[in-house]
Amino acid sequence: MTDAAREPVAADRGAAAPPPPRREDLTRWQVVWRQLPLLAVLVALWLFLWDHVDVLTVTTGVILAIVVTRTLYLPPVLLSGRFNPWRGLLLGFVMMYDVTVASIQVAARAVQPGWQPMNAIIAVQLLTRSDLVTTLTAEAITVVPGTVVVDIDRERGLLYLHAFATRSEADLEKATAHVLATEERIVLAIGTREQAAAVREARRQRKSQGRPQSETQPVEIPDREEDA
Repeated sequence: MTDAAREPVAADRGAAAPPPPRREDLTRWQVVWRQLPLLAVLVALWLFLWDHVDVLTVTTGVILAIVVTRTLYLPPVLLSGRFNPWRGLLLGFVMMYDVTVASIQVAARAVQPGWQPMNAIIAVQLLTRSDLVTTLTAEAITVVPGTVVVDIDRERGLLYLHAFATRSEADLEKATAHVLATEERIVLAIGTREQAAAVREARRQRKSQGRPQSETQPVEIPDREEDA
Protein backbone atom coordinates (compact mmCIF):
# COMPACT_ATOMS: atom_id res chain seq x y z
CA MET A 1 0.00 0.00 0.00
CA THR A 2 1.43 3.32 -1.06
CA ASP A 3 0.34 6.57 0.54
CA ALA A 4 0.96 9.88 -1.21
CA ALA A 5 0.74 13.33 0.33
CA ARG A 6 -1.04 16.05 -1.53
CA GLU A 7 -1.21 19.68 -0.32
CA PRO A 8 -4.21 21.86 -1.19
CA VAL A 9 -3.88 24.40 -3.97
CA ALA A 10 -3.56 27.95 -2.63
CA ALA A 11 -6.52 30.16 -3.53
CA ASP A 12 -7.39 33.78 -3.02
CA ARG A 13 -9.80 34.38 -0.18
CA GLY A 14 -13.43 35.19 -0.95
CA ALA A 15 -15.21 38.36 0.04
CA ALA A 16 -15.66 38.92 3.75
CA ALA A 17 -19.11 38.33 5.22
CA PRO A 18 -20.72 40.28 8.06
CA PRO A 19 -19.39 39.00 11.38
CA PRO A 20 -21.66 36.81 13.53
CA PRO A 21 -22.85 38.12 16.91
CA ARG A 22 -20.14 38.34 19.56
CA ARG A 23 -20.57 36.09 22.56
CA GLU A 24 -20.48 39.11 24.89
CA ASP A 25 -23.25 40.78 22.86
CA LEU A 26 -25.66 37.95 23.69
CA THR A 27 -27.74 37.89 26.83
CA ARG A 28 -27.29 35.07 29.34
CA TRP A 29 -30.54 33.45 28.22
CA GLN A 30 -29.50 33.62 24.57
CA VAL A 31 -26.24 31.85 25.40
CA VAL A 32 -28.11 29.20 27.42
CA TRP A 33 -30.61 28.70 24.60
CA ARG A 34 -27.87 28.22 22.02
CA GLN A 35 -26.03 25.74 24.24
CA LEU A 36 -29.20 23.85 25.18
CA PRO A 37 -28.83 21.21 22.39
CA LEU A 38 -25.27 20.48 23.56
CA LEU A 39 -26.46 20.06 27.15
CA ALA A 40 -29.29 17.79 25.97
CA VAL A 41 -26.83 15.57 24.08
CA LEU A 42 -24.59 15.25 27.16
CA VAL A 43 -27.58 14.35 29.35
CA ALA A 44 -28.74 11.78 26.78
CA LEU A 45 -25.24 10.25 26.71
CA TRP A 46 -25.30 10.02 30.51
CA LEU A 47 -28.67 8.22 30.40
CA PHE A 48 -27.38 5.79 27.77
CA LEU A 49 -24.38 4.97 29.96
CA TRP A 50 -26.62 4.19 32.94
CA ASP A 51 -29.29 2.49 30.81
CA HIS A 52 -31.86 3.72 33.31
CA VAL A 53 -34.12 6.76 33.45
CA ASP A 54 -35.32 8.18 36.73
CA VAL A 55 -35.31 11.51 38.54
CA LEU A 56 -31.89 10.94 40.13
CA THR A 57 -30.22 9.94 36.85
CA VAL A 58 -31.67 12.87 34.92
CA THR A 59 -30.78 15.32 37.70
CA THR A 60 -27.19 14.13 37.96
CA GLY A 61 -26.91 14.17 34.17
CA VAL A 62 -28.02 17.80 34.01
CA ILE A 63 -25.63 18.79 36.80
CA LEU A 64 -22.69 17.00 35.18
CA ALA A 65 -23.49 18.50 31.75
CA ILE A 66 -23.44 22.00 33.24
CA VAL A 67 -20.20 21.29 35.13
CA VAL A 68 -18.50 19.85 32.04
CA THR A 69 -19.45 22.78 29.80
CA ARG A 70 -18.61 25.42 32.42
CA THR A 71 -15.46 24.20 34.17
CA LEU A 72 -13.40 22.00 31.83
CA TYR A 73 -10.88 23.74 29.57
CA LEU A 74 -12.29 23.27 26.09
CA PRO A 75 -12.59 25.54 23.04
CA PRO A 76 -15.81 27.50 23.56
CA VAL A 77 -18.69 26.08 21.52
CA LEU A 78 -21.59 28.41 20.88
CA LEU A 79 -24.20 26.87 18.62
CA SER A 80 -25.57 29.06 15.84
CA GLY A 81 -29.14 28.91 17.08
CA ARG A 82 -30.20 28.15 13.49
CA PHE A 83 -31.43 24.90 11.95
CA ASN A 84 -32.80 24.44 8.45
CA PRO A 85 -35.07 21.34 8.51
CA TRP A 86 -34.93 20.81 4.74
CA ARG A 87 -31.14 21.11 4.63
CA GLY A 88 -30.85 18.86 7.68
CA LEU A 89 -33.04 16.22 6.02
CA LEU A 90 -31.02 16.50 2.81
CA LEU A 91 -27.79 16.12 4.80
CA GLY A 92 -29.10 12.94 6.44
CA PHE A 93 -30.27 11.38 3.17
CA VAL A 94 -27.02 12.18 1.34
CA MET A 95 -24.99 10.70 4.20
CA MET A 96 -27.05 7.48 4.11
CA TYR A 97 -26.59 7.30 0.35
CA ASP A 98 -22.82 7.88 0.62
CA VAL A 99 -22.46 5.22 3.32
CA THR A 100 -24.44 2.68 1.27
CA VAL A 101 -22.58 3.29 -1.99
CA ALA A 102 -19.15 3.41 -0.33
CA SER A 103 -19.84 0.18 1.58
CA ILE A 104 -20.69 -1.63 -1.65
CA GLN A 105 -17.61 -0.22 -3.41
CA VAL A 106 -15.22 -1.18 -0.59
CA ALA A 107 -16.75 -4.67 -0.32
CA ALA A 108 -16.43 -5.15 -4.10
CA ARG A 109 -12.77 -4.09 -4.05
CA ALA A 110 -12.07 -6.46 -1.17
CA VAL A 111 -13.12 -9.51 -3.23
CA GLN A 112 -11.91 -8.31 -6.63
CA PRO A 113 -9.19 -10.66 -7.90
CA GLY A 114 -5.83 -9.02 -8.51
CA TRP A 115 -6.83 -5.66 -7.07
CA GLN A 116 -3.80 -3.66 -5.96
CA PRO A 117 -4.87 -0.82 -3.64
CA MET A 118 -3.34 2.60 -4.06
CA ASN A 119 -4.38 5.07 -1.40
CA ALA A 120 -3.41 8.64 -0.47
CA ILE A 121 -3.18 11.06 2.42
CA ILE A 122 -4.69 14.33 1.17
CA ALA A 123 -5.00 17.75 2.79
CA VAL A 124 -8.31 19.52 2.22
CA GLN A 125 -8.71 23.25 2.84
CA LEU A 126 -12.12 23.75 4.47
CA LEU A 127 -14.40 26.65 3.64
CA THR A 128 -14.84 27.98 7.18
CA ARG A 129 -12.93 28.09 10.47
CA SER A 130 -15.78 27.00 12.73
CA ASP A 131 -14.68 24.39 15.27
CA LEU A 132 -18.17 22.90 15.32
CA VAL A 133 -18.44 22.65 11.53
CA THR A 134 -14.92 21.22 11.31
CA THR A 135 -15.72 18.54 13.90
CA LEU A 136 -19.01 17.57 12.27
CA THR A 137 -17.39 17.46 8.84
CA ALA A 138 -14.61 15.21 10.12
CA GLU A 139 -17.17 12.90 11.76
CA ALA A 140 -19.34 12.77 8.64
CA ILE A 141 -16.34 11.97 6.42
CA THR A 142 -15.03 9.26 8.75
CA VAL A 143 -18.43 7.55 8.90
CA VAL A 144 -18.29 6.87 5.15
CA PRO A 145 -16.24 3.69 4.43
CA GLY A 146 -13.03 4.34 2.52
CA THR A 147 -12.17 7.71 4.07
CA VAL A 148 -10.70 8.33 7.52
CA VAL A 149 -9.66 11.69 8.95
CA VAL A 150 -6.19 11.24 10.41
CA ASP A 151 -5.41 14.79 11.55
CA ILE A 152 -6.89 18.27 11.79
CA ASP A 153 -5.00 21.55 11.54
CA ARG A 154 -7.39 23.75 13.51
CA GLU A 155 -5.49 26.98 12.95
CA ARG A 156 -5.37 26.70 9.15
CA GLY A 157 -8.68 24.88 8.70
CA LEU A 158 -7.15 21.77 7.12
CA LEU A 159 -8.41 18.20 7.23
CA TYR A 160 -5.91 15.44 6.52
CA LEU A 161 -7.65 12.25 5.48
CA HIS A 162 -6.74 8.82 4.20
CA ALA A 163 -8.64 8.22 0.96
CA PHE A 164 -9.19 4.74 -0.46
CA ALA A 165 -8.54 3.84 -4.11
CA THR A 166 -6.98 7.11 -5.24
CA ARG A 167 -5.13 5.97 -8.33
CA SER A 168 -5.31 9.18 -10.36
CA GLU A 169 -5.53 12.95 -10.09
CA ALA A 170 -9.26 12.67 -10.82
CA ASP A 171 -9.70 10.40 -7.78
CA LEU A 172 -7.94 12.96 -5.60
CA GLU A 173 -10.14 15.77 -6.93
CA LYS A 174 -13.24 13.65 -6.30
CA ALA A 175 -12.24 12.95 -2.69
CA THR A 176 -11.56 16.65 -2.06
CA ALA A 177 -14.85 17.67 -3.64
CA HIS A 178 -16.72 15.17 -1.46
CA VAL A 179 -15.29 16.72 1.72
CA LEU A 180 -16.14 20.27 0.64
CA ALA A 181 -19.66 19.28 -0.44
CA THR A 182 -20.24 17.66 2.95
CA GLU A 183 -19.04 20.80 4.73
CA GLU A 184 -21.34 22.94 2.57
CA ARG A 185 -24.37 20.82 3.49
CA ILE A 186 -23.49 21.02 7.20
CA VAL A 187 -23.10 24.81 7.08
CA LEU A 188 -26.38 25.24 5.19
CA ALA A 189 -28.14 23.01 7.73
CA ILE A 190 -26.83 24.32 11.07
CA GLY A 191 -24.33 27.10 10.40
CA THR A 192 -24.92 30.75 11.19
CA ARG A 193 -26.76 32.90 8.67
CA GLU A 194 -23.47 34.64 7.86
CA GLN A 195 -21.74 31.32 7.22
CA ALA A 196 -24.59 30.04 5.05
CA ALA A 197 -24.71 33.26 3.02
CA ALA A 198 -20.93 33.25 2.50
CA VAL A 199 -20.94 29.58 1.43
CA ARG A 200 -23.76 30.21 -1.06
CA GLU A 201 -21.87 33.20 -2.47
CA ALA A 202 -18.66 31.16 -2.77
CA ARG A 203 -20.60 28.42 -4.55
CA ARG A 204 -22.15 30.94 -6.98
CA GLN A 205 -18.73 32.40 -7.75
CA ARG A 206 -17.28 28.94 -8.33
CA LYS A 207 -20.06 27.98 -10.73
CA SER A 208 -19.93 31.30 -12.59
CA GLN A 209 -16.18 30.87 -13.11
CA GLY A 210 -16.55 27.23 -14.12
CA ARG A 211 -14.25 25.95 -11.37
CA PRO A 212 -14.67 22.43 -9.92
CA GLN A 213 -15.89 21.80 -6.37
CA SER A 214 -12.34 21.01 -5.21
CA GLU A 215 -11.28 24.60 -6.02
CA THR A 216 -13.87 26.30 -3.84
CA GLN A 217 -12.24 29.27 -2.15
CA PRO A 218 -12.29 29.56 1.65
CA VAL A 219 -14.59 32.24 2.99
CA GLU A 220 -13.43 34.88 5.44
CA ILE A 221 -15.77 34.70 8.43
CA PRO A 222 -14.64 35.33 12.04
CA ASP A 223 -16.75 32.38 13.17
CA ARG A 224 -14.63 31.25 16.10
CA GLU A 225 -16.03 32.53 19.32
CA GLU A 226 -12.67 33.68 20.62
CA ASP A 227 -11.97 35.61 17.37
CA ALA A 228 -15.40 37.22 17.11
